[in-house]
Amino acid sequence: MAFCNSCGATLDAGTKFCNKCGAAVPVSTPATAASPAPGTPTPPAQGSSALKIILIVVGVVVLLGILAIGSLTVVGIWIAKKSRVEQRNGKVTVESPLGNVEASDDPADVEKTLGDYMYPGSHPIKGGASSATFGSMHTVSAQLETNDGADKVAEFYRSKFPNANYSGTQGGTYTIVSSDPSSKTWTTITVSPGGDATTRIQISRVTRG
Repeated sequence: MAFCNSCGATLDAGTKFCNKCGAAVPVSTPATAASPAPGTPTPPAQGSSALKIILIVVGVVVLLGILAIGSLTVVGIWIAKKSRVEQRNGKVTVESPLGNVEASDDPADVEKTLGDYMYPGSHPIKGGASSATFGSMHTVSAQLETNDGADKVAEFYRSKFPNANYSGTQGGTYTIVSSDPSSKTWTTITVSPGGDATTRIQISRVTRG
C-alpha cells in the first residue's frame, strides 16, 4: 500500500496524483542488480570445471596405461635374457624364470611320459608331445594315432577310468575327464576319428604338488 508524501493520504495502486491534495506521486523503479566492481574476476562456469576433471581423469588413465606397458616390456626383456633354449636329439627344452617347457619328437620320451596312459599299439604324432613345469604344477600333453576305431579306443580309456566323466557318440568324438584328488592329477582324453581310417588320441594331464 502507498501513501502520499505530502499529506499522508492512502493511495491506490498506479495512482499518479494524490486524490486529496493533488500532489504528484513519484514513480518507483525496480532495483537493478549491482554490477561487479571493475577488476573483480568472473567466477568460472560449472561446465568448465567438469571438463577439467574429465581431462585430468583421462590423463591419469593414459599415464597408468603407459606405465603398465613399460613394466610389461621390462619384465618381458628380463625373462627373455634369463631364458635358455636347448635342442638335442629331437627334444627342445626352454628354461625360464617362470618354469621349464619341453617338446619332444622321440616316441620313447612320449611313452615314458605317458606311462599307463599310452594306448596299446598307438604311436606318437610328430611334434605332438610336450611337457611344462611352472612352480608346483606339471603338465603333459601328447597326441597319439592308432588304426583302431574311435569306439574301441574310447572303451579302453572308459574301462581304465571307470569313475571319469564320459561323453561321446557312436563313431564320433569321445571325451573322458578323470580326476584323482589323492595324487592331485587331472586327466582329459579326447578320442576322435582321424584321416585315412585312423583314430587320434589327445591326452592332457595336469599334476600339482
